[in-house]
Amino acid sequence: MDKKSRNIVIGAIIVVAIVIVAALAVLDLGGDGDDDSEPIQFGYVLWEGEIAATNVMTLVLQEAGYEVEMVNVDAGIMYQSLASGDLDISVSAWLPATQANYWNVYGENIDDVGINLEGCAIGLVVPAYLTEVNSIYDLANYSSEFQDRIVGIDPGAGMMTNTQDAIDQYDLGFDLLASSSAGMLAELTAAYEDQEYIVVTLWSPHWAFAEWDLKYLADPLGVFGEEEFVHSLARQGFQEDNPGAYAILERFNWTQADIQSVMADIAGGMDEVDAAQKWIDANRDKVDAWLGL
Repeated sequence: MDKKSRNIVIGAIIVVAIVIVAALAVLDLGGDGDDDSEPIQFGYVLWEGEIAATNVMTLVLQEAGYEVEMVNVDAGIMYQSLASGDLDISVSAWLPATQANYWNVYGENIDDVGINLEGCAIGLVVPAYLTEVNSIYDLANYSSEFQDRIVGIDPGAGMMTNTQDAIDQYDLGFDLLASSSAGMLAELTAAYEDQEYIVVTLWSPHWAFAEWDLKYLADPLGVFGEEEFVHSLARQGFQEDNPGAYAILERFNWTQADIQSVMADIAGGMDEVDAAQKWIDANRDKVDAWLGL
């Protein structure tokens, strides 16, 4: 091959390479055609399980090449922001009962991507050493011992609405103390150590059930519903804008044992991101399935 022919071939190779690079840029193969001009706004509430799930899925989405911004909000704001498009996704929706009041208002403007966790529950919980208290009805018989109060969490949580309904329907006459998850757990810790009377709002999965011997109070009136499910939600239009990220969210589904493992590490003092990465490293096959690999 003479020099002129060689130069022509080299020039042709360069042109082909440029065309391939341009095509890859247009196709954005790393993000399946997703709009990556802005970070994914990932909303979550400060419940232990939702902290665990959101950190895990943030790392998974980042591994897939997406920029993600975690946004901590109250439950009501989470639904409102998904409906308005200010948030893109969340894996923190407790349905059908816990957050029904928010879903009934905003649900028609939110995309229910699917269930990511089964076998959940909410209700009123007391230490198991209170052997004489087994039903919500029993609380009225020990109102002074309980100081006429139920220790709750953040006022925007759907569970707080259920609890106020329980106070009314069971005619307890108790006050509902709004606090935070951390505040409620601090009160539960102190009461349990001193073997005192206390009733709190709590949910499963939660590491507290492994830490202490606790029990749900029977709910004959069904105020707290039956089995709860945690759903993944997205703003309308997110699937069209980010089909690859949406597909990962669709495939996200894990077990009680999975989430409890992450929660236990965080409760034990491990950094939230480190706990999430530890679980991912130990469950590579499951994560790869979410990624569609």
